[in-house]
Amino acid sequence: MTELALFWKSLALGLAIAAPLGPIGALCIARTLERGFLAGVAGGLGTALADATYASLAALGFAAFSSALETIDLPLRLAGGAFMLWLGLQGLRARPATAPAAAPSRRGLFGTAAVTFLLTIANPATILSFAALFAGLGLAATDGRGAAALVVSGVFAGSMLWWICLSGGVALARHRLADGFALWVARASGALLVAFGLWAIAGAF
Repeated sequence: MTELALFWKSLALGLAIAAPLGPIGALCIARTLERGFLAGVAGGLGTALADATYASLAALGFAAFSSALETIDLPLRLAGGAFMLWLGLQGLRARPATAPAAAPSRRGLFGTAAVTFLLTIANPATILSFAALFAGLGLAATDGRGAAALVVSGVFAGSMLWWICLSGGVALARHRLADGFALWVARASGALLVAFGLWAIAGAF
């Protein structure tokens, strides 16, 4: 496999992992509606970094990666489920905004990125889909540091591309939406996170 083909396959993997609208996508949309484009991109950055982390582990050795997933599956399900429940309850308790949202601070953007990074790392659905797609695209056979670096950078670029496009689209549309739409999305995102959290915890047992 040529270096260019390897990068494009890895970019496709990053897009494929990021694109399905699950709890993280709903959270990114809610943050963009509440706080603007930069908040959505910050959330996407956290997710893209988590995807790149999984890609780096998988590129170092697919067999070892699969074995490691089996070892940490139970604590990840429990921790990830509890975290999603907490975030979901915060969303369900959202209240209508009484004033226009202020531009997010640097600390707020870092916090948003950290939350989505932890949420993605601990999301069992992300782990399983990542492992399956990694093998399906033939990336499990990559060898060498140069190839590993291409895989990681491609996955990060693909994931980040999706989150920039999603946040940009939502940010452009948010001023044309009804006043209560952001609140509805926040609560819907919260309900989705609660459902995924319960599913993750139930799956652990």
